[in-house]
Amino acid sequence: MVTALRRVSENPLSDTRLDGKVAIVTGAAQGLGRAEALALAAQGARLVLNDLPGDAVEATASEIRSQGGEAVVHAGDVADWTNGEGLVKTALATYGSLEILVNNAGFTRDRMIFNMSEEEWDSVVRVHLKGHFVTSRHAVAYWRGLSKTEGAPVYGRIVNTSSEAFLLGSPGQPNYASAKGGITALTLSTAHAVGRIGVRVNAICPRARTAMTSAVFGEAPSDGPDPLSPAAVSPLVAYLASPAAEAVNAQVFVVYGGLVAVVAAPTIAHTARTEGHWTPEDLAKALEGNVPQGGFSAAAALKFD
Repeated sequence: MVTALRRVSENPLSDTRLDGKVAIVTGAAQGLGRAEALALAAQGARLVLNDLPGDAVEATASEIRSQGGEAVVHAGDVADWTNGEGLVKTALATYGSLEILVNNAGFTRDRMIFNMSEEEWDSVVRVHLKGHFVTSRHAVAYWRGLSKTEGAPVYGRIVNTSSEAFLLGSPGQPNYASAKGGITALTLSTAHAVGRIGVRVNAICPRARTAMTSAVFGEAPSDGPDPLSPAAVSPLVAYLASPAAEAVNAQVFVVYGGLVAVVAAPTIAHTARTEGHWTPEDLAKALEGNVPQGGFSAAAALKFD
């Protein structure tokens, strides 16, 4: 299901710098989005930061500028169509181009399905799945138009944020797991649609200690580095945004600490065939003992330690 990769060399294989490139990062006020924005800026990218209006996203922009980088804020609802269009317009008006989109914004409203309200379902699916769609739609429309004008492929990178919740079917997160499964499908669909014009679209499933996951992962260790720090995730995002990832498209990665795992496509556990049409009785015989225990789950494959 997955192949684990660990760092074996300090020598870069190719160009991972982002000098002059323009990146939009959503959910940039804190946690993963903030760490990803800082990592992109450290590689030379110029940033357009998005989150809900407030001091936190402005603080991320100020931190980037204090370190010699460039960053502006376009605050607003990531799932709003006009706001998504405005993010692209802000990038073009401020810097004159757009090369990178990192979709990260989201929140959780955890509850078992028999207790979940309509609002808890709609709000989570909206900000995660629709939020990814809105920004991606406007970014790829810009890149498609640019490719047509120039008559050649363009430089475009989208890094989406999925989750292992969709691989595990988290029972207390039917809204979140469904949204993340949808984001993975959106990633693949987008990658196949615009790969030919130079746009590379991939998804990460991060394990990180953030405000959103505090109830899951608890407090950080008091001594030594935190293996679940968002800063352990952001290097993969910077790599996927870079020229070094030119050959990487329509992929899903699990990332945390010092580990990156490339997720493989699902496999077929068993195939049953018959001449003509099945009957329920024949299916009962053909499938008995051939259906995997535990259902469709990647739980075993995701035990790396």
